[in-house]
Amino acid sequence: MKLRKVTAASAVALTLALTATACGGDDNDSGSGGGKTIKIGIKFDQPGLGQKTPDGYAGFDVDVATYVAKKLGYKPDQIEWKESKSADRETMLQRGDVDFIAATYSITPKREAKVDFAGPYLLAHQDVLVRADDNSIKSPADLNSKKLCSVTGSTSAQNVKDKLAPKANLQKYPTYSACLTGLQNGAIDALTTDDSILAGYAAQEQFKGKFKLGGFKMTNENYGIGVKKGSDLKAKINKALEEMVADGSWQKAVEKNLGPANYKNEPAPKIGDIKS
Repeated sequence: MKLRKVTAASAVALTLALTATACGGDDNDSGSGGGKTIKIGIKFDQPGLGQKTPDGYAGFDVDVATYVAKKLGYKPDQIEWKESKSADRETMLQRGDVDFIAATYSITPKREAKVDFAGPYLLAHQDVLVRADDNSIKSPADLNSKKLCSVTGSTSAQNVKDKLAPKANLQKYPTYSACLTGLQNGAIDALTTDDSILAGYAAQEQFKGKFKLGGFKMTNENYGIGVKKGSDLKAKINKALEEMVADGSWQKAVEKNLGPANYKNEPAPKIGDIKS
């Protein structure tokens, strides 16, 4: 009887010890270096820049973010990709939903009041995309009386009409893909937004060789990597970006993702050099 009591007591003690060990193990794992991840915001729907595919994630922004993450000490399988829609980017950074965002994120004074930016890492411009065999649009003024497409909610087409081609016939489509289809079948004459975005769409396999960029450089868009205000990541990311340019990885990423559309990129911008 005494032996049974000791055995029962031992069993209870053993159970409690195992439970405590298990709980302690969970706590340690959650903060251990072996299980660390980095959360990065990108676009999921911009071919050539940031796109979610059946095979994973692809695009120039993805390549830049992956390189930066490596320099910060994270392997590709330690990256947790988060979709960062344009309207959500500042909020995601402020809440800590992501560690940084690389998502065609133009640096502007309004945004700098809310978040910090590393970079810029790409200087893009507003441009137009036209059919490869269309030689009638050689300057922004040639868009007068042409059907000019942009997505609903974008100000790109309106900027052209207000400042460069007042007689342009604006066409609003729900997506850039819809604009491309319209451009391909002749329903529209030109599509406008950032040249990097246009190049990414035109570089898709089904569109290769069918479109060309106008090369008009109507605005400057300084793409930066957004971080939470005051984050020490800014300096670390800037260092990584400089290394990416220096070792040739930056240019290779541009050519791989945007080159098929004959995208003539600007030289890699110097850190902190914001073109107005």
